[in-house]
Amino acid sequence: MHKRNIRLAAFFLCLCTAIPLAYAGAGPVIDTTVTRDTTAIKPGFLKKITLGGVFQARYTVSLHSNVDVNGTHQADAGKEVVRNSFSLKRARLQVKAQVSDRFQAGVLVNFADFASDPKGKVLENAFISYRWNDAVNFTVGQFRPSFGLEDLYPVDIIRSMDFSNQYYAFGNNGWQSFQVGVSMFGTFRKNTSLPIKYAVSVVNGNNRNQVADDDNGKLASARLEFGDMNKLSLGLNGGAGTVKQYSVYALGIDFSGVVPLAEKFDLQLQSEFKQGTNHRLFYGLADSLRRGPLNEYGMHGVYLLPNFRYKINYHKLTSIEVSMRYEYFNEDYRHSGNARRTYIPMISLAFLKDYGGRIQLGMQIDNYDRNIPGTKTHNSNLMIVQVQCRI
Repeated sequence: MHKRNIRLAAFFLCLCTAIPLAYAGAGPVIDTTVTRDTTAIKPGFLKKITLGGVFQARYTVSLHSNVDVNGTHQADAGKEVVRNSFSLKRARLQVKAQVSDRFQAGVLVNFADFASDPKGKVLENAFISYRWNDAVNFTVGQFRPSFGLEDLYPVDIIRSMDFSNQYYAFGNNGWQSFQVGVSMFGTFRKNTSLPIKYAVSVVNGNNRNQVADDDNGKLASARLEFGDMNKLSLGLNGGAGTVKQYSVYALGIDFSGVVPLAEKFDLQLQSEFKQGTNHRLFYGLADSLRRGPLNEYGMHGVYLLPNFRYKINYHKLTSIEVSMRYEYFNEDYRHSGNARRTYIPMISLAFLKDYGGRIQLGMQIDNYDRNIPGTKTHNSNLMIVQVQCRI
């Protein structure tokens, strides 16, 4: 017993001696309630957070007495038709966090969606990306799958007033626009005269901000791009999947390039063709109105967008651009659907870098094979003045 007490006393003596020595070597006690810069403690953990966004405001005038500013025909002759209006097109805020040299997270919201029913809107991007190297990268969450030219850049730097009709139709069918899923993408031969880019995506296909998929099917798509969009590039797109246990498909080809015409004058050219199953149209019809099975409901379209740009660099004005987009789109071509032809001539003044400021004046001219009174499927001429600011 005596020896045991001696050993315990020695142990406590050593412990009491070690504690103050440990505190002496560690320096003063740190107040953990004080906010500190964690980047200095953990290099590479949180590199930077960037904010961005775009604001677009419009003034729209309908040049048809019986068509309102939304392009909807008003069949009631006694009802006042709103033919001119100011509107907020987009008010986007984007936050990106470079968590490490491999991880990045991004969120994009559009506050202008609150002006109407925000259900299924507002939140546009919400994803996490992982970079292994130039050839292997992953994105998971809500993002825009690469399935054509218009998925490769935001709407605020396009050479027209808005995305094409086919973009919105294929987005509604789950191939483009904002979808929930996973994607793998990368670049080969990056520093050569002919780089090759690819993207493979698997998504739910029932559009953005959904709690879960509405069936067990998924949409798988792939894009292969040869060349440089700032010079010449060719893109091939293809996809297949199942919707409510029935097979669907989509395919497309696109071309883009920049042709120098003079020292400060160039032609930017974009063209795209797509075709695929229009399952949203099929399932949106009552059983009594369907004409055949799902595989007989097909949509296709093509557009051509030449944009002439003259670089000025006068004070804050960087360029004057003139474009003219022509588009043909048919949402049900197998049943002699109501084809839509859209013409959008536009002139714009670009300020600062990358369209930091922009003033656009254009027309949206829609011609249908058959007018349907009381709907948007009706001929219309809309004059649009749009002001843009990017942050």
